Amino acid sequence: MATQAVSSNVYVWQGTDKRGNKTKGEITGTTQANAKALLRKQGIVASSVKKKPKPMFGSRGKKITPADVCIFTRQLATMVKAGVPLVQSFDIVAEGLDNPSMRKLVLEVKADVAGGASLAGSLQKHRMYFDDLFCNLVEAGEQSGSLETMLDRVATYKEKSEALKSKIKKAMTYPIAVVVVAMVVTGILLVKVVPQFAETFSGFGSELPAFTLFVLRISEFTQEWWYIILAVVVVSVWAFGQAKKRSVGFANGVDRFMLKAPIVGDIVEQSVYARFSRTLATTFAAGVPLVDALESVSGAAGNSVYAKAIREVKEDVTTGTQLNTAIRASGMFPSMLMQMVAIGEESGALDEMLEKVALHYEEEVDNKVDGLTSLLEPLIMSVLGILVGGLMIAMYLPIFMLGSVV
Repeated sequence: MATQAVSSNVYVWQGTDKRGNKTKGEITGTTQANAKALLRKQGIVASSVKKKPKPMFGSRGKKITPADVCIFTRQLATMVKAGVPLVQSFDIVAEGLDNPSMRKLVLEVKADVAGGASLAGSLQKHRMYFDDLFCNLVEAGEQSGSLETMLDRVATYKEKSEALKSKIKKAMTYPIAVVVVAMVVTGILLVKVVPQFAETFSGFGSELPAFTLFVLRISEFTQEWWYIILAVVVVSVWAFGQAKKRSVGFANGVDRFMLKAPIVGDIVEQSVYARFSRTLATTFAAGVPLVDALESVSGAAGNSVYAKAIREVKEDVTTGTQLNTAIRASGMFPSMLMQMVAIGEESGALDEMLEKVALHYEEEVDNKVDGLTSLLEPLIMSVLGILVGGLMIAMYLPIFMLGSVV
């Protein structure tokens, strides 16, 4: 199946539809004959089917992002909810997409659906972009005859999830940006500015202040070994990324550290609560059994510590324990979440309670990220002021002391 998706090509066609009207468009198929067969199944008599030529300077190959999938899901949900036939909905959505790679992906899914495959089955061929949770929810919608409702829920889930991810990235990247900017500014001053002062100081004929000598030594070391320093930084960042990707133990250690980190750790915890509530609310409302829903939730937790805790909750629920009791036994979740789950189980409105919990913690994450941003803005100015100001003071101290030599 994967090979078929990779070998698919886009064909430009012209022909007439069932009413005899002239029409044209694009379709994805493995061969020209396959493309013609797919068109016939759609009731189109093709007069011309040609392979779409590649751009003269090659395709840009723009990467498909989660945001592209999110936009596609919302647009498809809107089309289906409006009563537009599924195959026609794919054409409308594809025309409005700016990313050529995403447009090709949509056309491949459309070709499979037009050929008689289910929407869930077509999406499962592209698991890189549509995860198990996405496909399972779509499959549940197709089987229950409520695809438009399920697509709307999936679209809402994806939108909320991506919004939460962007907030977390904002919280993480801001401190990193402070460090990077500080290192770049300091490096430029040490390599370009301080040496100019050093030439001036060489003719003073007096002993330089200790602070100035310290800065000059750092400048000399940086000028001589800057490429080594840069290589060490680049290799360290690359090695960290590779270790996190390839080593489960290292990745788990990073996740544990993030939970204990000041300020950021609280944001990570709140985001896990929001993901847990949002994912469980969406899957449970879709009619997915609670045990299977918890399996999906553990994969969407975003933190290995909480993913392990959720799997333990799932095991307890499997043995007949109530969800709120299993969550309480884990000792990892706040009392508000446990109480809302207990109320939801007693009232038979678990998905509604979880939805409210998700909204609460999403707002908490939003507020904490805004607070972190407000806190870091003066911190950036302070750090840069100390670094730049300290270097400038070190350079001007000998000038201020020049009068004592004369």
